[in-house]
Amino acid sequence: MPNLFQRMKNTVMSDLHEALDKKESKNPIAVLNHYLRQCEHEVEKVRKLVERQYLLKQEFTKEYQLAESHAEKRKHQAEVASQANEAELYEFALTEQKYYEERMERIADLKSKAEKDLHELESKYGEMKHKLKDMYIKRMELMGRENIARAHHKMNSVLESSSGLGTASFSKFDEIETYLDQLEHGVNSSYYRNTIDAKIAKMEKEMKKEETEAIPS
Repeated sequence: MPNLFQRMKNTVMSDLHEALDKKESKNPIAVLNHYLRQCEHEVEKVRKLVERQYLLKQEFTKEYQLAESHAEKRKHQAEVASQANEAELYEFALTEQKYYEERMERIADLKSKAEKDLHELESKYGEMKHKLKDMYIKRMELMGRENIARAHHKMNSVLESSSGLGTASFSKFDEIETYLDQLEHGVNSSYYRNTIDAKIAKMEKEMKKEETEAIPS
């Protein structure tokens, strides 16, 4: 049991902030994911130990009840044998009764220890689950900070030319704005050409009609 708790102390209850602050930890989220995997593994192992300890306690309870039942049976048989003056059966039943009562005492001690160990395991298991949950929340916090940092980096890379910090002639926004201006100019020119063509065609049609009407029949 001490070895188990020592391992839990070394793995789950370790200070994550110290690990994340190491110079070689260039990716805090990757480090945290590594610790999460380790802790998940340890928590699962302890969960299985808790289950086994609980089953063991149930087995002790079952064996205690069985020994108690046999002891009561032999006690009753000893009384019957005594009333019937069957000395040999009386001694046998009495010896068996004593044997089962001693077994009950041993099982009671083992059951008590098993219950104490189960309570300790359950307490440590609860602490481990809380620590694991804290680590999940810490990962969410770091992911949020990483997202914001990347967003600012992207925005700065887009805006740095406009702010005079870059060497490019135009920022990405400038390039997009120029493209939109060109596109708008192309649409307007196309519309204007189509409008002029329609007006000229209409004028030519009207002129031909006037000429036709002016010729005497």
